[in-house]
Amino acid sequence: MPKKEQLYELIRSNPFISQQDLAGHLGLSRSAVANYIATLVRERRILGRAYVLPDHRPVLCIGAANLDRKLRTTARLALGTSNPARQTESFGGVARNIAENLARLGVPTALVTAVGGDSSGRALLSYADETGIDTRGALRVDGAASGTYTAVLDEDGDMRVALADMEINESLTPEFFATREQQRAGAALIVADLNLPREAVAALLEGSRRDGVPMVIVAVSEPKIDRLPRDLTGLRLLILNVGELAARVGRPLETDADIAAACAELRRAGVQDVIVTRGALGVMFTTATGMQALEGQAVDAVDLIDVTGAGDAFAAAVCWTLYSGQPEPNLEPACRRGQMLAAMTIACTQTVCPQLAPGLFDAPVQDIVTD
Repeated sequence: MPKKEQLYELIRSNPFISQQDLAGHLGLSRSAVANYIATLVRERRILGRAYVLPDHRPVLCIGAANLDRKLRTTARLALGTSNPARQTESFGGVARNIAENLARLGVPTALVTAVGGDSSGRALLSYADETGIDTRGALRVDGAASGTYTAVLDEDGDMRVALADMEINESLTPEFFATREQQRAGAALIVADLNLPREAVAALLEGSRRDGVPMVIVAVSEPKIDRLPRDLTGLRLLILNVGELAARVGRPLETDADIAAACAELRRAGVQDVIVTRGALGVMFTTATGMQALEGQAVDAVDLIDVTGAGDAFAAAVCWTLYSGQPEPNLEPACRRGQMLAAMTIACTQTVCPQLAPGLFDAPVQDIVTD
């Protein structure tokens, strides 16, 4: 393939790639790369480089996107034999869910994830594009299966077993993220989940410090909390639950004082703020002087349809607040918005509530009812 065509394909796969990287991939000089780009622009095959204006810098969500399948038996679950069941499918993944929430709220949003060259991967990216999420930075891995999460529920809706195939996320290496350096540096906020490899999370945090882009990390499970770097210097915010916090500090957390002490430990490791979700008990979050608690939001049993995605909705609302840049004294307004969005989500059958729209948070935060 001629060099010009090779260059064109590299730009198609990563519109944010730098001329220096193009030169290195193709064994060309910077001036030769510039000439090829000028030719492609004249031919109208490309419309210039992927620069982003300051007032349109996106929130960049990085992490898992997968297909969620739920199989619910129509009678009592019997092990060791075939069970009649009904199946539902939806798009999931922590980073993808957060990105969709933000996009529906009107925030410029981009998603960097890994998908396979299968029908699931194509559907994941197509749906994200339709929702308004920029997926140009996504990694497409031919010959690999896209991520899946399959849950088996009994007739009462209780989960009996779940199987997660998330191996494709191991493709999101520091070397890959080096090819997305321009996109990361141009973001207003980076939100990463811990489905990423440990080395990749550390590389992203180092890049955010270097580029001056605030970064939020969202934990995904207790087993994966070990992917959180020991050095958290420069991290704007960490969102996790009590079990994940206990796994990080290596001890049980039975009281509010225990949680506060663990968060103080994380702050000494370098993170600016921590939010700890506690289910029906509400949330705790760091302040300039210590910790503050916010009671849980009462949910009527008739409104509780499916809790899937509620935690991701909470994180998205917090990130919306950070992105909006409103001069608020602490994280309480962000957490109240998070509770509001989580409550809307558990009242929906979908993982991301389709009723979300720009302007949802225009009302003063004191008008948000949380009890």
